[in-house]
Order: sequence, then C-alpha cells, then structure tokens
Amino acid sequence: MAATARITRDDLEGKLREISGDLEDTVESAKPKLLTGAATGVLVIGVLAYLLGRRRGRKRAAVVEIRRI
Repeated sequence: MAATARITRDDLEGKLREISGDLEDTVESAKPKLLTGAATGVLVIGVLAYLLGRRRGRKRAAVVEIRRI
C-alpha cells in the first residue's frame, strides 16, 4: 500500500470553495430563465382563473326581462 498525504483543513476549504463557486455560477446563469418562467406561469394562471370565473358567472346569471305595460 502506498502512503498517502494527510488531508488538511486548507485542502477541504479550497475544494468546497471551488465547488460552491461553480454552483453559484450555474445559479446566476439560470436565474433569468427561472424568473421569466415563473412570471409566465403566474400570468397564465391568472388568465385561466379570470376566464373560468367569467364563464361560471355567465352560467349562473339570471336573465331578467322588463316589459312595459
């Protein structure tokens, strides 16, 4: 078996910073797409709620006929 060097605290910190740096870059590059998708989703849900509510209102609305005598 070959002798291996001990892993120091500095080695661990350096590796973790390297990994977190790559992760931060990935998150920053994906953020605009995520925000655009979320805004589009909220808009679509709002339009659907409006249209379904309008349809339900028309179904339940009474027709009142006024006649002059």
